[in-house]
Amino acid sequence: MLADPRHSDDLDSRIAAARAAESARVTGAPRPPAKGYAQGSRVLAELIGAPLGGGLIGWVLDRWLGTSPWIMLTLLVLATAAAFRNIYRISQERAE
Repeated sequence: MLADPRHSDDLDSRIAAARAAESARVTGAPRPPAKGYAQGSRVLAELIGAPLGGGLIGWVLDRWLGTSPWIMLTLLVLATAAAFRNIYRISQERAE
């Protein structure tokens, strides 16, 4: 008994799609990064950038105003708190 031709066409198209996907995987076709990867990069940028920026701005203001180290320490603490607040907000987003 022969197979139903409708199922044969469906199977052929599925095989062709699988072969195309495999050839793209093997050739290393670029894929967009997952959202989770982007969220991780944002967290890393917050952890490094905010305290570094706050410390640098505070250091410059301390040098300029002669209040060393108080403005730098204050801005460093505020920048770190802002970074953790932003990380909390990032963690509330849904990774897909």
